[in-house]
Amino acid sequence: MNEIGQKIKDLRKKKGLSQEELAESAKVNLRTIQRIENNDSEPRGKTLSLICKVLDIQVEDILDYGKETDKGYLTIFHLSVMVFLAIPIGNIIVPLILWMNKKDKIIGLKEIGANLLNFQILWSIVTFMTITIFGLFKILHYGYFPVLFYIFIALYALNIILPITFAIKTNQGRTENLYPTIIKLVK
Repeated sequence: MNEIGQKIKDLRKKKGLSQEELAESAKVNLRTIQRIENNDSEPRGKTLSLICKVLDIQVEDILDYGKETDKGYLTIFHLSVMVFLAIPIGNIIVPLILWMNKKDKIIGLKEIGANLLNFQILWSIVTFMTITIFGLFKILHYGYFPVLFYIFIALYALNIILPITFAIKTNQGRTENLYPTIIKLVK
């Protein structure tokens, strides 16, 4: 388990806040923030709650109670999207099952899973609409729009390349949200 002070420091820097700004926003003494970040003291109760609120995270996420680090599971999770090649909407169903089973047991899976599922839902909708419109135009002899078919192929290629790339990055230790977030249906 990572030390809480280092996590708070990393999250503070990620948010672009100085120690003074965090202390002021959380209504906590600056010296308290400094002690926490140097791992001289561990925040408890209200102090931890106030800091987490400013950093926009849940207290449970920073404490990692009962959670473990599992790069292997996260790598498999990213690759589970590839099921769409054999099963329609498998790119949503399989990762959803994997996510629901372990999201509270593996560090980072809750956020990574929501990010991946949001992307896959959007990808499925756009891909379905593209091939449907292409098919309708073809059936109705409304003109020939090969660009729609090429977009469909590009979307398929994208959904093969991204999961493989992100699985490799995850295996190398990068455990942040990698997929672009356009809509947030799953939180």
